[in-house]
Amino acid sequence: MMMMPLRCLSELARRRPDRAVDAMRVGLRCLMSTCPLSKATDDSQRLYATSSCANVPEVALSEAPLSDMLVDSFGRFHNYLRISLTERCNLRCQYCMPAQGVQLTPNSELLSHDEIIRVAGLFVTSGVDKIRLTGGEPTIRKDIEDICLHLSGLKGLKTLAMTTNGLVLSKKLPRLKECGLNALNISLDTLVPAKFEFMTRRKGHSRVMESIDASIQLGFQSVKVNCVVMRGMNDDEICDFVEMTRDKPVNVRFIEFMPFDGNVWNVKKLVPYAEMMDKVRQRFKGVERLQDHPSETAKNFKIDGHAGTISFITSMTEHFCAGCNRLRLLADGNLKVCLFGPSEVSLREPIRAGVDDAGLREIISAAVKRKKAKHAGMFDIAKTANRPMIHIGG
Repeated sequence: MMMMPLRCLSELARRRPDRAVDAMRVGLRCLMSTCPLSKATDDSQRLYATSSCANVPEVALSEAPLSDMLVDSFGRFHNYLRISLTERCNLRCQYCMPAQGVQLTPNSELLSHDEIIRVAGLFVTSGVDKIRLTGGEPTIRKDIEDICLHLSGLKGLKTLAMTTNGLVLSKKLPRLKECGLNALNISLDTLVPAKFEFMTRRKGHSRVMESIDASIQLGFQSVKVNCVVMRGMNDDEICDFVEMTRDKPVNVRFIEFMPFDGNVWNVKKLVPYAEMMDKVRQRFKGVERLQDHPSETAKNFKIDGHAGTISFITSMTEHFCAGCNRLRLLADGNLKVCLFGPSEVSLREPIRAGVDDAGLREIISAAVKRKKAKHAGMFDIAKTANRPMIHIGG
């Protein structure tokens, strides 16, 4: 009987490497239910299996990817692809873009519509089931609706999301929803219009608020508000953002200030997660931690009496690299396996050189296998050359 659990676990780890971290617990549950290779009959095995698998999601082996292209050397399976559609933006947020602006990649060197769909198709057929469109500002790309329509039609894709500043979003939302977009992250770092203009170097606060309300009214399955918290800038508004969730069914995500080229990062501007959490607990009662998925980037909470939820993205003080399932395709066609790592590999060049899909898969697989176990600490990141966030994609 002891060989059967090992066979089950081996099959699970082979076919669902995204569960490598929890493979032992899931494998034991598999003994009791889903795995056709073995069934536990011994009472002691049954007790151990059920008691060791609390809060572990069920795994359907039939949904496993057929390729290990997206599995790194640490067993992490990357089923989430972020695609930057453009380096251009209609805002100039201080934490994203240097005051003097950035040199933009010529349009001829950016991925075309067809190239984006081709690369996305390779990822989805290998197991990616979530794609997020970013920028720059993705809504300023003229073919955004057509891109969404073709991406949403990829068999196996479950979530098509977008991160946007919301400035022109409300007018495009109905059509985007028709084209398959089903989840939104809207960036908003202040609830004060005058401060918004100072932080983004542009006007438009009311239009962003309209986009948030329109997203809710149109029934998007997920509406998140991203707030980068900076000391002396907007840390006094944390509780005001939490108050927004009382009546609006949104998820407000407080993001620790992260260093990128040109954003003048300083540890003194960083407001750690623990400090933000203390402010929330002092003001609000009934703050309860939610169960997070192993690959979740955020620490999620609900508050009694609130329609929405709040989350904290703690990239600087409490990294979440062990469960990382994300890859980034930049607008210029470079693949980036870690947000904070300088390493990139071009997919545009081999595509335009005529490399076939099998060759592209080999390039992607090799890049994924080189991914490190975790990113460096925040002080080392601050000293490491990396692109501005506007080039990488939000």
